[in-house]
Amino acid sequence: MDVLLANSGTVIAGFLMTLRLLLFGGLGAMAIGLVVATMRISPVASLRSFATVYTELIRNTPLTLLLMFMVFVLPLIAPNRPPYEVLASIGLAIYTSPFVAEALRSGINGVPVGQAEAARSIGLAFGQTLTLIVLPQALRMVVPPLINVFIALTKNTSVAGGFFVVELFATARQLTNANGQAVIPILVGVACFYLLITIPLGLIAGQIEKKVRVLR
Repeated sequence: MDVLLANSGTVIAGFLMTLRLLLFGGLGAMAIGLVVATMRISPVASLRSFATVYTELIRNTPLTLLLMFMVFVLPLIAPNRPPYEVLASIGLAIYTSPFVAEALRSGINGVPVGQAEAARSIGLAFGQTLTLIVLPQALRMVVPPLINVFIALTKNTSVAGGFFVVELFATARQLTNANGQAVIPILVGVACFYLLITIPLGLIAGQIEKKVRVLR
């Protein structure tokens, strides 16, 4: 642990980078996932088809391959290369969005059909029915699985360490390369930082699940 204490600034910087990847990747995944989930249940067949293809394509593509595209191929297309942190956040958001979309869709499908039929009977359009009636109920049901998606996203941020983003995994690699005799303490210490994120998220998911069960 002496190595971690001596390099506490570096470790904390890596931890904060992991938090930023989780925050921006998670927000991006929520935004994209909500759009994709809406398209999956849309009455327009072309939108449903596009969303289905997107979901199957992205969630069956390895994250490493997607980040490799973001870091090495996208800068060749874009005139000004964004920072690697931004590219990694976008890649993580895209990769996570199908899982968010499927979680949201499962919640939407869990809302009784009569709710949507009643909304349509009083003249509400599809968008109004979705945003005012269906989504508020669906979101309450899917918070626990969504948190599980974000726990997986937390662990997936480690892949960004292989693409010029100095987060926790990259920090651990640098420290082990410089202090080979202290590999185990370094890995255990860095793993504890991941647990500082995932364990609270798991506890939050459990508490929300209990509240939702009571409300049902």
